[in-house]
Amino acid sequence: MMAFLKSDLFLRFLGGFAIGAVGMFLMQPNETPVLASPAIAATATHDAAL
Repeated sequence: MMAFLKSDLFLRFLGGFAIGAVGMFLMQPNETPVLASPAIAATATHDAAL
């Protein structure tokens, strides 16, 4: 098991996973999704009508 954890294949996989996770975190869009806007607007108008 220790030989597998120190293997080049495992270390490359772990490094790629870490880089991918950081990349996904940093490259998230700051704006709200387009599909969520109408649902939020519909809920807000429904609550305001009551």
